[in-house]
Amino acid sequence: MNDFYQNYIEHVSYVYQGKALHQLYYDPNIDNKNLAQKWLMQAQVSPQAWQFCWALLSPDKVPEIQYFGASALHTKISRYWSDIPTDQYESLKSQLFSQIACFSSGSKMVLTRLCVALASLALNTMPEAWPGAVAEMVRVFQEEGGGVDGRARCLALLELLTVLPEEFQTSRLPQYRKGQVRGALGREWGSVCPLLQQLLRRTDSPGAVKARVLRCLSSWVLLDVPLSESESLVHDCFSALPDPELFDTAVEAIVNAISQPDSQRYVNTLLKLVPQVLALQDQLREAVQNGDMETCHGICRIAVTLGENHSRTLLEQVDHWQSFLALVNMIMFCTGIPGHYPVNETTSSLTLTFWYTLQDEIMSFESDKQTVYLQVYRPVYFQLVDVLLHKAQFPSDQEYASWSSDEKEQFRIYRVDISDTLMYVYEMLGAELLSNLYDKLGRLLTNAEQPTSWQHTEALLYGFQSIAETIDVNYSDVIPGLIGLIPRININNVQLADTVMFTIGALAEWLADHPVMLSSVLPLVLQALGNPDLSVSSVSTLKKICRECKYDLPPYATNIVAVSQEVLIKQIHKTSQCMWLMQALGFLLSALPVEEILRNLHSLITPYIQQLEKLADETPNPSNKLAIIHILGLLSNLFTTLDISKQDDESVEGSAPPVKATPPSPGPNPVVVVLQQVFALIQTVLSKWLNDSQVVEAVCAIFEKSVKTLLHEFAPMVSQLSEMLGQMYSTIPQASALDLTRQMVHIFASETDHFPPIKALFELVTSVTLSIFQQGRGCETRLLSQQKGFQPRGHKQ
Repeated sequence: MNDFYQNYIEHVSYVYQGKALHQLYYDPNIDNKNLAQKWLMQAQVSPQAWQFCWALLSPDKVPEIQYFGASALHTKISRYWSDIPTDQYESLKSQLFSQIACFSSGSKMVLTRLCVALASLALNTMPEAWPGAVAEMVRVFQEEGGGVDGRARCLALLELLTVLPEEFQTSRLPQYRKGQVRGALGREWGSVCPLLQQLLRRTDSPGAVKARVLRCLSSWVLLDVPLSESESLVHDCFSALPDPELFDTAVEAIVNAISQPDSQRYVNTLLKLVPQVLALQDQLREAVQNGDMETCHGICRIAVTLGENHSRTLLEQVDHWQSFLALVNMIMFCTGIPGHYPVNETTSSLTLTFWYTLQDEIMSFESDKQTVYLQVYRPVYFQLVDVLLHKAQFPSDQEYASWSSDEKEQFRIYRVDISDTLMYVYEMLGAELLSNLYDKLGRLLTNAEQPTSWQHTEALLYGFQSIAETIDVNYSDVIPGLIGLIPRININNVQLADTVMFTIGALAEWLADHPVMLSSVLPLVLQALGNPDLSVSSVSTLKKICRECKYDLPPYATNIVAVSQEVLIKQIHKTSQCMWLMQALGFLLSALPVEEILRNLHSLITPYIQQLEKLADETPNPSNKLAIIHILGLLSNLFTTLDISKQDDESVEGSAPPVKATPPSPGPNPVVVVLQQVFALIQTVLSKWLNDSQVVEAVCAIFEKSVKTLLHEFAPMVSQLSEMLGQMYSTIPQASALDLTRQMVHIFASETDHFPPIKALFELVTSVTLSIFQQGRGCETRLLSQQKGFQPRGHKQ
């Protein structure tokens, strides 16, 4: 025990001398840094910290050491307050006041930590032990003395007043104490407000002081200071906006003040703020002309915050409808601010949620009021659509090529946000919006005299796509015209081609109800399949068409399969798109007669089976592993959607005319036929790869997806699959085999014909699993090592 105390004393001495801090900040060795940090954190919470922290604040210490001393003080006060005797509160408070006065002309970071420490002390003592804490702080720092100039004292006081509410927000006070302290702080606003007003309005106040005043205001309004009580200071913030040095902090203060939840109660104050916001339009336009993005951003934040937080309150003030409409138009200007996001401007994205909020408020009024508001705001929302589609336009090819990948990604996300907004706006504007877009696109494509940019065409199509993806447009009378216009588009650009594809995909459900139009768009999709730049859009669109329109696709099936086979063989698409393409073919084949399904399956998968046979004979290595997993993935994705059993179901449900449904064949399901043919090959693959969980998972996925799709039609495979699963699991237990077993038991355990193999499989899996649990962690470790190197029985590498 004596050694412990001796070591501890040496440890504290080490901290006292600042060696650990020097090691933390300047030692290049990361282990030494970590060790020093551990020592310092232990020292900070030790009882001796009360002694050494004051010594570390000595003027002869470097700022890093002083900062640690101040941080130690804050840690002790905020986390170990109960250790401080009541009779020491006053001396601790006096010492902190004295240290803050000393550092008011010293290191800013040390001053801030000391202020945070005093703020923590105030929160722990108000209101009982230290009533009128803020008033005393103001009085102490306003007194002359100590050799500290007035400006430094003023800045120190403002720093203290700023961190006090911030410390409250992050404090660990019990909930009942939080309520008491919040109330006490609210009563102290009467001491803070006059001081801030005085300093902000004095013409001789330095810019640094005014900036600190604005920060202090931002901090205090987060305590839910009533807007009526901060109104005059908020007005002063607007007066500070023309000063570039104060602009950012003034914006923050205004935004924080008017976004407080309670502020909507103060209707008269909000009405006074509207003309002040509108008065910023000249400054906004000047900033746009000068390319001053920061000023545009700040003014837009103010306008959007007022509109977004108080739309309903301001809408209800019918006598002031024109001023609120002017505010809405100001936000519209911010939405349509010139330039391409995010390269030339970053402001327009701030406004999008406002349009959701305003629409929600308008649509929530009772019908008679709603009618009146719609008369005013429907034209505004039609204008918004035009603005959003303009903002969604791509830049010139040359400019877009100069953008970084990060800028392109931000622009993509921005367009998605615009798409979501357009979809939402449709709820208000309805079918008239589609008619509006169609008329514009029609004029654009049929006007031979006026040349048009591909960007304009693409944006209008993007508008259609945005709405059709989520809204039921089956009853729209403009969609036939749109489908007729698409082949007239001169597709000479990847972005335009992408949007054409996605628009066709969004209309897949409509095409299912109007199959005569398939011949207009399907050639475009098949042609796009061969372009690797259109991989995602073309494959996803074909998948949607095959899923929604499969009963109308038999006349096109041969062509679709041929084109798909060609692009798969040429390896044009990435793995994920190849999987989607196989799913599309599964949907397509599901609607064909069984004989045609088998014929197409043979031509489609034979090349992959042959390739898999070659790979199965090779010595396992990372390269052929990826190829095996890819082929198994193609098969499992094909079998996921190839389901002839739904032909009758869907015709009964009315999703396709009964005459189009092919009666189920009395013979085995085509998927089962294929699986039976390749079963021996799959066993051969497993014999080489059973110790690789990824290959095993890919094998199990083929059967699991087939079982989920076929259900009881999978019956002919139950016996041999159960036997294979038992062998796999008893050799090397793996999660994917267990999941497949669960699926098999769930579907076939209740069927008399299949009960024996399912029972045997269940008993074996249960026995193996219980043995793992009984043998404990040692067995689990051995199983892991087996997965790395053990070969299944009866097979050789």
